[in-house]
Amino acid sequence: MTSDSDDDRQRESGAPGKLRGTAVLLRPTTEADAPTLDRIVREPEVAAWWSVPDDYQEMLAILLDDEVIGAIQYSEETDPEFRHAAIDIFLTSSRHGRGLGTDAVRTLAHWLIHARGHHRLTIDPAAANTAAIRSYRKVGFKPVGIMRAYGRDYRTGGWADALLMDLLADELT
Repeated sequence: MTSDSDDDRQRESGAPGKLRGTAVLLRPTTEADAPTLDRIVREPEVAAWWSVPDDYQEMLAILLDDEVIGAIQYSEETDPEFRHAAIDIFLTSSRHGRGLGTDAVRTLAHWLIHARGHHRLTIDPAAANTAAIRSYRKVGFKPVGIMRAYGRDYRTGGWADALLMDLLADELT
């Protein structure tokens, strides 16, 4: 639960408070979320694509019926010539394949476009993460191209390709 002062800080920083999707609720993470998110990001199906972050402070918790089922984050390029936002997400493997990640990405994308004024969003899943790519396409993201040797696989130390995808504001489904 956020206090009035937390809500005030979020409004001043431009960060969202609570964002309601069709099925999920996005809200700023709290310290109490860290153990759950840490457990989720270590699940083999999640760890295949995510390394354990230093902290979860800049993320939004994804809730389904008051249960934290993952996290989503965004970053913003504020240079007026290149202004856009980027999204990244992970979801507990027991909730994969139910449209909840799609709902979370769509909810955050809607906020970034309509509340923050972004005309373009990007997302960059591992090129081999076909389930994530399929989910992002449902929101309206389109492939731009392969970024070769883009991210380090923390498990093997090798480099992996990623698929750069973007979405223009009028393409949001």
